Parts: sequence; C-alpha cells; structure tokens
Amino acid sequence: MNGKVSSAAKPAIVLLSGGLDSMVVAGLAREQDYAVHALTIDYQQRHRVELAAASRIAAHLGVAEHITLPLDLSQFGGSALTADIDVPKDGVEEGAIPITYVPARNTIFLSLCLGLAEARGARDIFIGVNALDYSGYPDCRPDFIHSFEATANLATKAGVEGRGFTIHTPLIDMTKADIAAQAARLKLDSAMSWSCYDPASDGRACGRCDSCRLRKKGFAEAGLTDGTDYAA
Repeated sequence: MNGKVSSAAKPAIVLLSGGLDSMVVAGLAREQDYAVHALTIDYQQRHRVELAAASRIAAHLGVAEHITLPLDLSQFGGSALTADIDVPKDGVEEGAIPITYVPARNTIFLSLCLGLAEARGARDIFIGVNALDYSGYPDCRPDFIHSFEATANLATKAGVEGRGFTIHTPLIDMTKADIAAQAARLKLDSAMSWSCYDPASDGRACGRCDSCRLRKKGFAEAGLTDGTDYAA
C-alpha cells in the first residue's frame, strides 16, 4: 500500500496516533484513494513510543505528508497519560470514565486537524474513534463527532463559504475484533502499531492496562496473531 499517491487524489487529514485504530483508519483512507496528510500529536504522553509507531505507519502507507506537532498537555495534567498518576491495571469500572481519559483530548486534536484541513484545502478528516470496544471516553461517541462536525462548518471560512468539512469515523461501530480483521485485510502488520498506555521498563507493552486488554481481546476474538510483545 506504500505506492505513490495520485496527483489527482483528494487530500484528507488523518489523526495518526500510532495505535491500531489510527493505523487502520489511515489504511482505509489510502484505500479510498485519498492523499493522506497525517497529523500526530506529541502531547508528552506517557506512552510516547507511539510516536515512532506513527512514523512507521506513515512511511509504510506512503502518505503525502506527516506532521508531528508538539503540544505539551503535561502542563495541564489531569490524566494518567499526562501526569504522575498510576495507570490502572485491573480493568475499568463499568460506566466510569477512567483516569486515562485526557481532558478534552479529541476536541483539541480535531481542532488541530481542522486547522490543517483548512490550510491544505482538505474537506475530509479521519479519526479512529470507536464506541463499542473502548474505554468509555466521552469524546469517542457519535454525538460528539456530529457536534464537532457542525462546529467545524460554523467556525471556518471554508464552512461559511459552503465548502464544508466531513468527519469520517469508519471504526465507530466496529468491535476490536472487526478492527483487527480490517488490519489483516489491508495487509497492515499489527506490530507497526502501539496501543499500550504504560510500557514496561524493558520496552514491551505491559499487557495489563485497559488498552492492552482491549487489543488482546480483539485479536483473540478475530482469531488473529497480534505482533505486539507483551510483558504480561
């Protein structure tokens, strides 16, 4: 899939974290013949190893552009991913929003994607949010995406001039098993991506955080091998 992008391809912005979901979304956008402009946010996250994963994925897919944007959300804190707070390893309480939630993260990230989209003349933004096998983050729900899309078209020159934006969420109704199967169908090596929130001291994925648990469950249910090396 790392062939050259057609010069006639429409540009699309893909929020590329380096995780499995964002890898699959980027692959789907490329499959639809978009010229992918990938945006990765270095927000001083605990699992900054995912930045290298994003670079690997972008190179493999032959994206038109890959920007890694520094944004130090550790100055805000309020999350186990951006502050000195332990990442839960015993599962997440049903119905509760876990401490790994980063305050307003997808609102912030989609706003940055929107700015890049308007600057690049893109009208399509892809994000790998999922509302089935996920940790219960409020900014992964369809209602939020619809609301942000409406805001995007009210708050921009392009939107006011009738050249509105579409937020694409191709994984929103997929299980983790469905997403793992899509990665296999797209011939994307799962080992290129990174999901763990709390890498072990030897560099392996912890295997116990909620993100690791969801990923392992998905590959198991899909009957596929996960290329991730887990410590537990």
